[in-house]
Amino acid sequence: GSMVIRLCEGRFGITRREWRVMAVLGVPGAAAGMLSSQLAERAQLDRARTSRAVTSLVTKGLLDRQTQPGDRRQARVTLTPAGRVLHDALFPLVCDINRELLALLDDREVARLDHALQVLQQRADQLVLRSTALPKADRRRGGRSHRSMG
Repeated sequence: GSMVIRLCEGRFGITRREWRVMAVLGVPGAAAGMLSSQLAERAQLDRARTSRAVTSLVTKGLLDRQTQPGDRRQARVTLTPAGRVLHDALFPLVCDINRELLALLDDREVARLDHALQVLQQRADQLVLRSTALPKADRRRGGRSHRSMG
């Protein structure tokens, strides 16, 4: 929460959402980067928010974005060397905060919490899949739905 936000913004000059994108790209096996649509899915962000975070991080020199040949809408995103340095400095600090937070729980409680979070995530994923029938706001016309709540 707020401790991570203060670290991100105060010490490293990135937002929490930008950190989320960088954290996904910094996992082992992601060195070759990933398509922006994959990044959005793994970071659990919508594509527009992911795109804004990526654009900001590219401007800051922390990410590189290469469009795919034949489809300029697809872009492969990778950490730059400066982005890797920032990730490698911030990641252990975030891990320390998480370890301190969980320190008051014993191993059994941590396992139960982890299981509960996995079950809740699976349920959230199911609800998202079912929500495709819900109306969306037309963001091109001012950001909110113009339908009445009648």
